[in-house]
Amino acid sequence: MGHQIYIMNSTHFITSETVTFEILNDIIVANKKLQLSKEVIDKINNCRFYLDEKIKRDKSPIYGINTGFGSLCNVKINNNNLQLLQENLVMSHACGTGSEVPKEVVKLMLFLKIQSLSYGHSGVQLITVKRLIDFYNNDILPIVYTQGSLGASGDLAPLAHLSLPLIGKGEVTYKNKRISGEDLLNKMNWEKIDLKSKEGLALLNGTQFMSAYGVHLILKSLKLSYYADLIGTLSLEAFDGRNSPFNELIHKIRPHNGQIKTAQRINEFLQDSELIKQYKEHVQDPYSFRCMPQVHGASKDAIEYCKNVFLTEINSVTDNPNIFIEEDEIISGGNFHGQPLALAFDFLGIAMAELGSISERRTFQLVSGLRGLPPFLVKNPGLNSGFMIPQYTAASIVSQNKQLATPSSVDSIVSSNGQEDHVSMGANGATKTYQIVNNIETILAIELLNASQALHFRFPLKSSSFLESFLNIYRNEVPFIENDIVLNLEIKKTIAFLQNLSIEFSEL
Repeated sequence: MGHQIYIMNSTHFITSETVTFEILNDIIVANKKLQLSKEVIDKINNCRFYLDEKIKRDKSPIYGINTGFGSLCNVKINNNNLQLLQENLVMSHACGTGSEVPKEVVKLMLFLKIQSLSYGHSGVQLITVKRLIDFYNNDILPIVYTQGSLGASGDLAPLAHLSLPLIGKGEVTYKNKRISGEDLLNKMNWEKIDLKSKEGLALLNGTQFMSAYGVHLILKSLKLSYYADLIGTLSLEAFDGRNSPFNELIHKIRPHNGQIKTAQRINEFLQDSELIKQYKEHVQDPYSFRCMPQVHGASKDAIEYCKNVFLTEINSVTDNPNIFIEEDEIISGGNFHGQPLALAFDFLGIAMAELGSISERRTFQLVSGLRGLPPFLVKNPGLNSGFMIPQYTAASIVSQNKQLATPSSVDSIVSSNGQEDHVSMGANGATKTYQIVNNIETILAIELLNASQALHFRFPLKSSSFLESFLNIYRNEVPFIENDIVLNLEIKKTIAFLQNLSIEFSEL
């Protein structure tokens, strides 16, 4: 019985049920294997059978199945060349450039492509989906590049690179080695997939590059939003701040969800704190402390909006054309267009950039020699520069985020000879928002470094038992700094500390 439970818990079955972020987080954290349910196997087989029969019966051109692609859609292809048509499509569209997509994002691309193909509207062979599952389960991760997608006809170039190893082309990483698609087939004793009509198009049309970045960034942003509240509260304590701005009465009369949640969380963090209860000479705190519920809260609400956009997307069919068996229809439309995601990436990037902007202001206040704290948080300023320069670093990154937060979605460039005359640029939105979110991690790490140092000067008064226990764990990694040392090492250790902390998804 115990063995059966282990097998069930270590496997995620692909079904038509909604895939939530909780489920995705569980699959990633537990490193679960994938398996197709019987329901999905039947849907895939039935759709493929329908398409094969349709091609035999109907000699008229059907876009992408027996025609060319894009502006070549009016060129009819002989049935004898349908396999070559699909292979040519995959090879010719593999035009990715730039840096390599991170492995964790590529693995999500595989999962989301499998999920999208499983609904039975794409016409792929079962063997093709099973090979993608083999890739996922064996950590065979195709080399995909960050540049090349317009985010409109789906993520064509990135998904072509994802698909190349199916036909023995391209490259993958396997067991920490980079090998060719041909070597992979030999190593695994696999035959290459002979792509049938429409399969190449089903693999390349779709938003899985953007969606994978979206899933990764939402999960990370939720975690960083929690850290912003936690580290901001530590800074509040270090700055000898007041807790009156977090009184629930204020937030009941402006009841934005994120604002209420932030104030509640900060109040919970401050329970039983000696520091917060001591007499305060100042009547008010600067906005970067006082307005945490309003600023952090607005970012929370933005993340929630973006989360819902990506939730819809990862449970959708985004290739083209779409096959409807019961209605006996094959319809060419535009579900591959990334506009909903493009807007969400821009919004997410702006919302996360603001968490960094307000964090850097708190860091600035802590090193300014105010409220009994020494200038630059060091005992012998002058001889020691102390924490002067980490604030410079944070300010530099905040400024870069402002530049990166310029929207991608307002841009469009005509492609495919005018056939694809409006594109979303959501893929560029994805990669720049990835940089913004990683930058926030660094900015918050710098604030934590400063807050921990500043709180040392409040001894013997203590913060809450929760915050003190958090600080004790952190100080095992980064202790109080008496005299100048190489601080970039302490920043790196702080980033690693935040990355390695595990928080229950329900807490976020």
